[in-house]
Amino acid sequence: MAYSGEPILAEELLFRPAHSLIDQSLHSRLGATTTNGDGFGIGWYGEGPRPAMFKNIEPAWNDRNLREIAAQVRTSLFFAHVRASTGTEVQRTNCHPFRHGHWLWMHNGSLRGFREFKRDLMTAVEPALFADIEGSTDSEVLFFLALSFGLVDDPFGAVARAVGFVEDVGHAYEVEAPVQMTVATTDGTSMWFFRYSTERRSRSLFYSTDVAKVRALHPEVKALRLLGEEARFVVSEPLRDLPGEWNEVRESSAGVVRLGHDETRPFQPIAP
Repeated sequence: MAYSGEPILAEELLFRPAHSLIDQSLHSRLGATTTNGDGFGIGWYGEGPRPAMFKNIEPAWNDRNLREIAAQVRTSLFFAHVRASTGTEVQRTNCHPFRHGHWLWMHNGSLRGFREFKRDLMTAVEPALFADIEGSTDSEVLFFLALSFGLVDDPFGAVARAVGFVEDVGHAYEVEAPVQMTVATTDGTSMWFFRYSTERRSRSLFYSTDVAKVRALHPEVKALRLLGEEARFVVSEPLRDLPGEWNEVRESSAGVVRLGHDETRPFQPIAP
């Protein structure tokens, strides 16, 4: 889950919705697995440009410290992720979101064949960035490839080049469909999101409708009154079952959310 908008308590985002991220960690409806209990992480922006993070390998529903922190953290840009391991170790450094400088990154999906061609991907990471890779997941490597291909200056182009590179390497290893991903990333001001898979059957991804329009449709929902006009969500699964609240991100698409501006566009990998 990614949120951008007026400052709000993290508990309102994590625990209050009917189908909150905490509920999804136990009862996912659209994910690859029903239970996502291999750790969790949250990232948020407060004082200064560098985001804070809190991660644990316990299931999100079982961590009392998460409830304590969520009741005190008020932020205008918030990332949260519950993890179901695709084969890499259950350890804190493998929990999302991943951070580099003032950037955060979350990836839902997998790079098929990662174990076989991991070395090829790792050696393509810029030498100046390589030492900052802390974990062993394909998600973090994809992040550092995007950074190496220019994420800071051109997020849409950098992710397209990173995905194109992974597909090129994967095909060389005879992996038919190397990339399965939904991604959210932010520099603390804007938020970008991507939905793509080589086989064109990507994991689910949704973004929220303009809050004023949703309030007009559902004036009886008190929770909507907490959200300001600039509030926007990007989620793997809708947080509430309200008609008109959620828009599915189209297959092979990308988008950006920033103050006063939302945009979606087609997404196509750029081969090396």
